[in-house]
Amino acid sequence: MDTMLQYKCPCCGGQVEFDSRSQQMKCPYCDSEFDLESLKAYDESLHQEMPEDQMQWDTSGGSEWSGAEAANMNIFGCQSCGGEIIAEATTAAMHCPYCGNPVIFMGRLAGELKPDLVIPFQLDKEAAKAALRKHLEGKTLVPNAFKDENHLDEIKGVYVPFWLFDAEVDANIRYHGTKIRVWSDSNYNYTETRHYALLRSGQIAFDSVPVDGSEKMADDLMESIEPFDLSKAVDFQTAYLSGYLADKYDISSEQSIDRANARIRRSTEESFAATTAGYSSVVPERSSIRLNNGKAKYALYPVWLLNTSWNGQKFTFAMNGQTGKFVGDLPMDKGKYWKWFGIWTAILSVCTFLGIELLQWLEIL
Repeated sequence: MDTMLQYKCPCCGGQVEFDSRSQQMKCPYCDSEFDLESLKAYDESLHQEMPEDQMQWDTSGGSEWSGAEAANMNIFGCQSCGGEIIAEATTAAMHCPYCGNPVIFMGRLAGELKPDLVIPFQLDKEAAKAALRKHLEGKTLVPNAFKDENHLDEIKGVYVPFWLFDAEVDANIRYHGTKIRVWSDSNYNYTETRHYALLRSGQIAFDSVPVDGSEKMADDLMESIEPFDLSKAVDFQTAYLSGYLADKYDISSEQSIDRANARIRRSTEESFAATTAGYSSVVPERSSIRLNNGKAKYALYPVWLLNTSWNGQKFTFAMNGQTGKFVGDLPMDKGKYWKWFGIWTAILSVCTFLGIELLQWLEIL
């Protein structure tokens, strides 16, 4: 059963939100602040059956949607203004589009869907805007018009669901290494190649390898804003979601195992390969990587998403809501590109010509 939860300010009745700067619950109307511990009673209701009259379903429009669409959409009534809220099946927290008050859909966080951990937002919306401006600085090939005219369509703080995998690894990898020595005398040039069998074995423990559990989030985008500092994670409380969007997972931990295994295996191979320095070439010949004692936790990570539009195109940027790491693709001005390409080609041509002239001059001497 999905029930909406809204935190009311005991001073003025306004909707309180989690404030990333003070790390407290704060009322945007009277500026009152409240300790998170005082709101734990709200979380206890996650384990209690809620009265039927607190959930408002609207099924009158079911005939207008296909079966797949209806299964992925729910309609709720805002407890503050009475407006109807349409939410996807994976939305766990959002703002009412009419009165702007934050709401949390408790049923989507209860039971097996309740997260173990949450990393609270450390950076606010203004920090995300500033990061976008900084991201555009010094980008010579970005069109000037994009810097001046791109329109920020949407900026939203989202708690993205992640599966965190722990595992122990036993690995044995054999490499073929070579060392090449080159020398010459007055008659010949010599090359000596020595071949080595390099054997590496050991154990590595991995803790909290992240795999995002949302189909809506691009995997490469989420991996690009890593790492998150899990030491700052806290036990989950719904209060942290107030004022932000939040999704529950729609990719299960079982469906995420292959990606987790791939990340763990890749990191293991990189760690072992780092022990083979000092050779002219190293090629892995055979490897045995075994994973043991795998365990998954469910966590919510803070992400700022910014959507801009320019020249009929959409551009999406993401910022780590904890560390401020910012990523996103930018358009390229082809005219600038060919201009710079021509300049550097000319410079290299001049340098090459001067180098040849200098060599000829030295031969004459």
